[in-house]
Amino acid sequence: MSEQHTLHHKTEGPETGGSQAIVAFLTIVAGTVLGLAGIDLVLPSVPAMPQIFATDTATAQLVLATYVAGMSLGLLMFGALASHFGRRRLFIGSLAVFGVLSLLAVMTDDIHTLNVIRFFQGAAASGGAVLAPGLIRALFSDLGAIRAVSAMGSIESLVPGLAPIAGAWLFDAYGWEASFKITGVLVLAICALVLIKPSLLPHIGQKRSGTPSSYWRVMKNRAFIRYGLSHALILGGLLVFVFSTPAVVIETMDGVIEDFIRMQFVGVCLFIVSANINGSLVKRFGNEPVIMAGTVLSLVGCVGLFAYGLFGPNDPYNLVYLFWVLNLGHGIRSGPGFVRALQTTHGEDDRASALIILATMLIAAVGTAVVAPFIKFGLAALTFALVLIVLPALVLMVVFPPFTEGGQPAQKN
Repeated sequence: MSEQHTLHHKTEGPETGGSQAIVAFLTIVAGTVLGLAGIDLVLPSVPAMPQIFATDTATAQLVLATYVAGMSLGLLMFGALASHFGRRRLFIGSLAVFGVLSLLAVMTDDIHTLNVIRFFQGAAASGGAVLAPGLIRALFSDLGAIRAVSAMGSIESLVPGLAPIAGAWLFDAYGWEASFKITGVLVLAICALVLIKPSLLPHIGQKRSGTPSSYWRVMKNRAFIRYGLSHALILGGLLVFVFSTPAVVIETMDGVIEDFIRMQFVGVCLFIVSANINGSLVKRFGNEPVIMAGTVLSLVGCVGLFAYGLFGPNDPYNLVYLFWVLNLGHGIRSGPGFVRALQTTHGEDDRASALIILATMLIAAVGTAVVAPFIKFGLAALTFALVLIVLPALVLMVVFPPFTEGGQPAQKN
């Protein structure tokens, strides 16, 4: 059976279809995005928290750090629990806990209590990120899942840009509590919708085999490493670049923050466009050529940025014409690569999602920390690190075996 033909068959038996599947998809995305916005919505109010809570800046910054730490633990926790309790139940439960904790946060006047709440709030927020891909795969065909996961990525890419703007407005108009109240109420409203219409989200039995499910089983799957780790390397490298570029632009390129914003705006737009055409590309050319093309294009974008860092005129405005190539490559391969990584695990979507997201977070965090001392050397140093992070993604795609529709890695001659 050809790859293009199998794309139109359901991977798992969904309970929803047509317009209800779209509503279910939007519900899943809304819950996931609200969890991700838990950092960016709160971010504008953090500088004022030392005065609000009569504390120091370092303690106030823990409002962000504890949330990220909670998310890291929650990723692994939800990935393991999904095979025992089911995705739908855990998804609703994680949203409910997140909503309640958001409303509890506004009742405290102690920064240390708030930081404890933030840790558990971050853990609950990770449930949506882990469980959403598996729920989406149960709603659509393989090709539909690629398009849906890509669309979700497009929406999520807007959060870092739009959420701080909304958070700043809420803080100025209603105080630091407003972002917590808004997210809490909205998340609990989603829970109420699902409770009123329980058939909205897909309910599927967890696949069990003779081999016990475990993270180790997923991590030693060579095909999963090919797609999952390469995805994490490209996205993690992109985040390292984004996190470090403002300092490079201002300190070493005589630029202003508007140069970074312009670059990021163009990059996000190109990512959204490419992420929403990759389904059509897969339908025409197949998964493997599209994933490989996106990987190569991502590396070309990194090498182009490095070449400009070495030989270019050091004008930050020109980043607008260079950064989009990396975003375009990531957008082309993001949906197909992520869905392919889940397919390799034969039903262990949640553990696979958790590992990919956690690897991305670790690469971004460690990479940003390692690059920080070299920012003074300018764009060449940053982009050299970017190439070192993204190059192994192409190596993995070449060395590790591709996944075939039959479920086994393709044998090399």
